[in-house]
Amino acid sequence: MSSRPARTPWLSDRTGLLVVTLLAVVLAALVVLPYLQYVLFAVVLAYVFAPAQRRLERYVGSTAAALALIAVAILTVILPILYVLAVAIEEALEILAAVQEGTLDAETLEARLQAVGYTGDLGQLYATYQEPIATGVQGLATATLGVVGGLPNLLIGLTVTVFVLFSLLRDGERFVAWLRAVTPLRADVERELFTELDRLMWASVVGNVLVAAIQAVLLGIGLAVAGVPAVVFLTVATFVFALLPLIGAFAVWFPVALYLVALGRPVTAAALVAYGLLVSASDNYLRPALIGHRSEFNAAIVVVGIFGGLVVFGAVGLFIGPVVLGGAKIAVDLFARERARSSAP
Repeated sequence: MSSRPARTPWLSDRTGLLVVTLLAVVLAALVVLPYLQYVLFAVVLAYVFAPAQRRLERYVGSTAAALALIAVAILTVILPILYVLAVAIEEALEILAAVQEGTLDAETLEARLQAVGYTGDLGQLYATYQEPIATGVQGLATATLGVVGGLPNLLIGLTVTVFVLFSLLRDGERFVAWLRAVTPLRADVERELFTELDRLMWASVVGNVLVAAIQAVLLGIGLAVAGVPAVVFLTVATFVFALLPLIGAFAVWFPVALYLVALGRPVTAAALVAYGLLVSASDNYLRPALIGHRSEFNAAIVVVGIFGGLVVFGAVGLFIGPVVLGGAKIAVDLFARERARSSAP
């Protein structure tokens, strides 16, 4: 005779299982949330390296292929990004410290500006906006100290990224198959949803990030040849601006060209303008060549997705934010289409 207590009549098997499932999902989300940006970073890297994983595992097996690609990711992606960001932060702090301490040669710069027709008083201008400038410097310094103080957390997060990346590379196909199995959608709707999400990921990672990286490197080379200071910081700034529609590298090379004119280097400034125009125009050729026209993002989705993604997901939100918004639009469009189809006579 079974000793199991009788089930209460108001609780069915389906309802009880739903409660347990929701509770498990909530607890799992609480565990993942502190390192969500590192998990998403691993997802992006896994998406990029998945084609190479499929080719390599034909010869050396899935585990060995995943380990080899993790080594490649660390050496070619993670470590270079950390180094470039460290140098960029150092250069930005040096510039801001020079502005705050007054060690920049403002008189020479003011004389150059007057020579090209600007009659303003830089000293008076700085005195007028000294408080907001000081506040900005202090805020950036505080943020930098926060980054330095969070190094242990960063190392833990990158460790999470490496292990999640390994699992996704080795077992990625099984994970996708599991997602398809648990998604409560009709087969054709599910296939369309996954296809569109794949296009969004490709457009975000390749169309936005790779094009922005190419433009940033190209402009960085030009800035270095022109002898502009803080080249690494300006290159990182170019990468961020190049992600934004209608702004791009222009937001960096144009102010730098004005700076060169103010320093009495008009020939260098003109050469930089010509080179900068070529870099900015390359977007019209690189993006269609890499992703085609069908996968391009709506400008509003890109801008809101990037800034909102940065707030919600951290740095990886640069890539994930537009995908989230674009995916939401796809899901709503599919829902509206299916509802209209079901209500049609």
